[in-house]
Amino acid sequence: MNKEQGPRQVYRSQLTRQLLLQYLGALVLWPLGVVVFTYASWRICAQFTWYPDDLLYRILDWVQSNIVVWVGVLVLAGWVVLSYRFLSKPLRYLDELVAASERMVLSPQEPVRLPPAVKNLQDELNLVRERSLRSALESREAVQRKNDLIVYLAHDLKTPLTSVIGYLSLLQEAPDLPAAQRARYTGIALDKAQRLEDLINEFFEITRFNLSQLTLEVQTVDLTRMLEQVCSEFAPALAEKDLHTKLSLPPELPCPCDPGKLARVFDNLLRNAAGYARPGSDVEIGGRLEGEAAVLTFRNYGRTIPPEKLARIFEQFFRLDSARATSGGGAGLGLAIARQIVERHGGAIRAESADEQVTFTVTLPVGKS
Repeated sequence: MNKEQGPRQVYRSQLTRQLLLQYLGALVLWPLGVVVFTYASWRICAQFTWYPDDLLYRILDWVQSNIVVWVGVLVLAGWVVLSYRFLSKPLRYLDELVAASERMVLSPQEPVRLPPAVKNLQDELNLVRERSLRSALESREAVQRKNDLIVYLAHDLKTPLTSVIGYLSLLQEAPDLPAAQRARYTGIALDKAQRLEDLINEFFEITRFNLSQLTLEVQTVDLTRMLEQVCSEFAPALAEKDLHTKLSLPPELPCPCDPGKLARVFDNLLRNAAGYARPGSDVEIGGRLEGEAAVLTFRNYGRTIPPEKLARIFEQFFRLDSARATSGGGAGLGLAIARQIVERHGGAIRAESADEQVTFTVTLPVGKS
């Protein structure tokens, strides 16, 4: 049982127990009340002088002769009334809950209102309603961002494709072009074809993110060696932008993880640094062991990210710079995928930005140190 469901389950049990105890108490107190009332009535009537020809005397005498039957009838009648009353109460609550559920579907913007006795249930339903509204809004926004990105990508496919067709047509129509000019046209066509490949890969990235089921193949890996290897492989891409990696890692940092998927996290963080870091600066990568967790930091120097964008940086299809939505980079999935992989490992990832620095912190459980 998780912490959020625990108090709710306790409340529901208390409500059921309270209604049951009230019902059983009423069933016990009612016959006692009937007996006390009968005895008190008999004592009061005994204080008067009665005459045989008095109609009220004959009625009371007949009741006294059948007192057991009358008491039994009163007890049974009371039990029937009490049972109806106490059974109808939870049924009324159930009707209220059904009606509230229907209102949640038909008018989700309106808050749920229930009787005071079930106020906690009212709060739960309102919490579910708010979460549903928030999830629906986030889903619509994610779908809209995805659709916008696909439209942008589809539009941008035309430009490199047109260039490729145009330069290849020139080469075909003019076979006697000078070698230098032919080499130039071929180079341009190759660059545009590579850009076209990048755009198509972004389509595949979107599809893989939506359809893949993330499963882990866990083994113990030295994160220090892994980061050194990833940085070595990424060095040429960083060098193109005059960036350098600066490592501050312990000699060993063992961690149970899926090395392939975790390497993708590091790759995405380095790609993000390469895309937004200031040329000529360092990308600083640090690591340390804190208790039962490995803490890794990725810091680059560049423009400070505004708080409103920093809060959405791990959202699907979100890009820091909308002007660069298709001119370069990926589909805005790298950091969203990184968060999914880290959380699947039982860890956490967060982003901070201040004083023209951007820092990503990845925390991974490593077990007892």
